[in-house]
Amino acid sequence: MRRLVISAITAAALLTATTACGTSDDAGGSGAQAGGTTKVKVGAIPIVDVAPLHLGIEKGFFAEQSIEVEVVNTTGGAAAVPGVVSGEFDFAFGNVVSLIVARSQKLPLKAIAEGNSSTGQQGKDFGGIVVPKDSPITTAAELAGKTVAVNNLKNIGDTTVRASIRKAGGDPSSVKFVELPFPDMPAAVDAKRVDAAWIVEPFFTVAQDQGARVIASNFVDAAPNLTIAAYFTTEKTIQQKADLTKRFTAAIEKSLKYAQEHPDEARKVLLTYTKIDPAVAEKMTLPAWSGQINRESVQTLADLMLTDGLVTEKVDVAELLP
Repeated sequence: MRRLVISAITAAALLTATTACGTSDDAGGSGAQAGGTTKVKVGAIPIVDVAPLHLGIEKGFFAEQSIEVEVVNTTGGAAAVPGVVSGEFDFAFGNVVSLIVARSQKLPLKAIAEGNSSTGQQGKDFGGIVVPKDSPITTAAELAGKTVAVNNLKNIGDTTVRASIRKAGGDPSSVKFVELPFPDMPAAVDAKRVDAAWIVEPFFTVAQDQGARVIASNFVDAAPNLTIAAYFTTEKTIQQKADLTKRFTAAIEKSLKYAQEHPDEARKVLLTYTKIDPAVAEKMTLPAWSGQINRESVQTLADLMLTDGLVTEKVDVAELLP
């Protein structure tokens, strides 16, 4: 969940999208191999959220669909969006706020499957707002006028933190958001360099182990069973490579279902593509992988983004969602 700014590279990618998204061969991806297997590149952040993708590859769910996946690590939407539009990636993982902003700027992107979702349980989500252990702050309403760390400005973090503040009866307009990488947040909270921080796993567990207190589950406050991210591609890929898109979607949906039903295996696969401490991986809260995009929750996010000025006009998410 990274920077939302749609840079000049994105605009350039859009201009070249009609020629760079691959061939019109319906079976094609980044490259076809002998025996009918299609090789595709998938842009994904190396975080907990994408465990189903890696687990699905390991379990052979993509091979069942005659797809060989090369996962290319990205830093988030700033890389994934132009990467998909330009054809560098066939598919990618990105948070829905990034995708809503991209779609509002007429980038031809469309979600094809859920990426991950909130657990929907207050106090038992895979992220939340934390404060130092001896902080006088006990509710999100008390964050008014305070400094809150998020991993990127104008993204899903500050959007949902504002939702928590509003729900608790506070004024989100006076909050000062500062940008801080997730790995640096536990120490920043512990040293009181910020009044609060929005953190996700595994750093959420690390912060709590260091004494930080959870005062709100911002994803839960924003919308019931909030869809956080999605796998997406371009409209051109969906149209000209319909069979490949269908097969990829079937594989990732099977992967999501398997990860949801086998959390121990999801935790284990994390150790293959992240540097998470095994002890933390064992006890941290996993996201929900429902396999279904909660359309109402995505529209709620889009409406919150309009309220907060991330988009300038109301977005109908039906154009973005499957």
